[in-house]
Amino acid sequence: MARPVKKTPEEWRKEILNAAQNLFISKGYEETSISDIMDMVGGAKGMFYRCFQSKEEVMYALGNQMFFENNPFEAVKGRDDLNSLQKIRLLLTLNQSDTERNQINMQAVLILKDPHILAAAIRENRRVLTPLWLELLEEGKKDGSIKTEYTKELSELLPIINFWLMPSVFSATEEELLHKYRFIIEILDHIGLPLYDDDTMSFTEKFITDITETPCGYTLVPEKADNNNVKGGNEL
Repeated sequence: MARPVKKTPEEWRKEILNAAQNLFISKGYEETSISDIMDMVGGAKGMFYRCFQSKEEVMYALGNQMFFENNPFEAVKGRDDLNSLQKIRLLLTLNQSDTERNQINMQAVLILKDPHILAAAIRENRRVLTPLWLELLEEGKKDGSIKTEYTKELSELLPIINFWLMPSVFSATEEELLHKYRFIIEILDHIGLPLYDDDTMSFTEKFITDITETPCGYTLVPEKADNNNVKGGNEL
């Protein structure tokens, strides 16, 4: 009888990520255990720990994978019919329309409380997104659609704005988060980058409303969340 073909570590890693994505979306991150993931892929827990250190690391890797599978920067790159500002607005719309990734991102909010995962996420955003933003911003400066002298600074700032708006990183009520978001819009507009139209703003404001509530219904005002023993992962 032929021996079963052994999977490579990369094949195991891919299957674990795919199973985790399905389970996080169908059951939720908090309700999914490592055993659930390995039952779906047909492997032992030991194999999980050969590929990942924790469930939080799986969430982090999954966010990266889903971004690269549906990269909005690549989707707008060849659009010769749009100027750079229009491309940026379109990529924001495409990014917000990625329902499955938004579901994963929503569940990842709490695990960003882990400082190690937060630092890794910031580093990765800076490594991946800063050059993509810089390319678009420089293009906009050349075609005249973006009127700013701060393209380099903006390319470094934009990838980390989301972390400032995360209530698991900087404690805030829904009202405070919406105020911070409107502050960002005004600042960007003032320095020559009017990113948001009415549709984008409405979507983002709804997202902010959603992330200020945990699956258990608690508001993520930090101390209050801790006092009520709100369960959460260490973020991605």
